Amino acid sequence: MPWQNSRLSLVAWGMFQVIAYFVLALPSLVIIGASFNPSSTFSFPPHGLTLAWYVRAVETVAFTDSFLLSVELASIATALSLLVGTPAAYALERYRLPGLQSIQSLLLSPIVIPAVVLGIGLLMFCNLIGIGQGLAALLLGHFVLTLPYVVRTLISSFSLFDVVLEEAAQSLRASRLVVWFRVILPNISSGLLSAAIFAFVTSFGNVALSIFLVSGSAATLPVQMFAAVEHSSDPTLAAVASFVVFITGLIVLCIDRLANLQRLV
Repeated sequence: MPWQNSRLSLVAWGMFQVIAYFVLALPSLVIIGASFNPSSTFSFPPHGLTLAWYVRAVETVAFTDSFLLSVELASIATALSLLVGTPAAYALERYRLPGLQSIQSLLLSPIVIPAVVLGIGLLMFCNLIGIGQGLAALLLGHFVLTLPYVVRTLISSFSLFDVVLEEAAQSLRASRLVVWFRVILPNISSGLLSAAIFAFVTSFGNVALSIFLVSGSAATLPVQMFAAVEHSSDPTLAAVASFVVFITGLIVLCIDRLANLQRLV
């Protein structure tokens, strides 16, 4: 009967979602499980429970310093990408001037360019302008990397924004600045949050580009972990990776909660 087929379709779709989510979460579950293993070698499933590797990870200066640097770098890169990407996305969506399509392609090009090629190009550019490797080069590289995600996300948000609200505010003699901060930005707040999440997570977890731009005194956490793999096989790295998973998940949950509260207001 039709209703039975519909019910079977819903059950099949539900099972497919459960399997898909499980497969996506499986690597993280393995890492988290291995981080509690009392054994001094990386293995799964764990043969007990211990927090010793988390304590060791926190006490390792290289990991704590690189973690703070990654958070600082991702925060600044996200803020700069939002400051530049928001008006850029507005202009690309609202205006139809000659050359805007080329500008859009240029802004979104870091998404399609291989990260290794982009990293080599940025390294050569940084050496050319005299800043070399280090924090300034990392900030420039992560800004270039995160900007396309902000622009692409906000173009979608602006396309869904009702321009009549903007025109109504202008007809009531509201200044352009008032329209921007009192009408436009509040109505795309969900898009801004989504863009911020994409930018922060992309910057925080990047390895392929960062590895070309780091210096001895400025290494991000993913690069530090990548380098540590060659010299260590104990679960300390699993503890660091699990900590990153916890922090990232907490940030996403908090921002999602904030977005839901804003929808209710």
